[in-house]
Amino acid sequence: MRESSHSNMHKLTSLSLLLLAFLSNNLQAQYTETINSNRPGQSQGAFAVGTSVIQLETGGYFGADEHTAYNSKTDIWGIDYQLRYGLFFENLELNLSGAFESQDATYNLLGNIENSVTRNFKSNTIGAKYLIFDPYKTLEEDKPNLYSWKANHRFKWKTLIPAISVYAGANFSFGDNPYLYEGESKFSPKGAIITQNNWGNTVLVVNLIGDRIGQEYPSYTGIVTVTHALSEKFAIFGEYQGINSDLYADDILRGGAAFLVESNLQFDVSGLVNFKDTPSRWQVGAGISYRVDLHKVDEFLEESKEGNKRRARSKRFGREEKEIEGEGEGNGNG
Repeated sequence: MRESSHSNMHKLTSLSLLLLAFLSNNLQAQYTETINSNRPGQSQGAFAVGTSVIQLETGGYFGADEHTAYNSKTDIWGIDYQLRYGLFFENLELNLSGAFESQDATYNLLGNIENSVTRNFKSNTIGAKYLIFDPYKTLEEDKPNLYSWKANHRFKWKTLIPAISVYAGANFSFGDNPYLYEGESKFSPKGAIITQNNWGNTVLVVNLIGDRIGQEYPSYTGIVTVTHALSEKFAIFGEYQGINSDLYADDILRGGAAFLVESNLQFDVSGLVNFKDTPSRWQVGAGISYRVDLHKVDEFLEESKEGNKRRARSKRFGREEKEIEGEGEGNGNG
């Protein structure tokens, strides 16, 4: 969620980074008074949770894969999770993400029925995300044209410039994990470039991901997520994910919705389908996002038109915004 002194608070919670937060154009830091979740969906948003914020995003899912070439059906259930923490700077977030999954596969080979059951952690990744460019903070806001309605309402190309983050992480696994292909290392790097555009009640998030870099079968993934807030409590999303790898390639569509229960709690539902039969996939799930908000104060400094006079706006959750005016120079975040 992004907040402006010139408008009422909007709410948006990001999917993939993001869902149920309304975003305005003047935000100067990443902490929001409403939870900012990557659920549902597989993308992550460009913005961090804010310093001293601990956030858990988790859910359960079930579905099935049917593979025509192997004449098999696999029933799947699992639990995914993401633990996020804002550390040191508003721009920095540490996170742990992963999933525990059970696969019950049935193979019909020339009339011979065979079963196999696989249960283990399908993935675990620890990493850090850092915002390197925030257009809402860096780009100068357009001043209103007092003489032209058309000039004030024409399309502004700079609204296409996204916020940009970089992500670096490491996949890890312990013991004899059946989800590792033969010869795969138990530790491998992962990296991503994340962009995010906030257009009123609509948010566009793009993730470009390199996974298992340096392994025999690296994976390259692109995710595009669009989130639209229908109200202050309810939002919907749609997502496309393209996966390119010699081991597994796919095109996946997801959709779903999220409901904001209160400022630190969100529920969500979602589903996915793909467009091939090796295997064909469907899946549905539901989840919850909850944060422990230990973020004390965000302070934003902006210079007034008179030059050296500045205004410090102190925001604290659960309290009215206070404005303090003083003399001096500088910009910064508290």
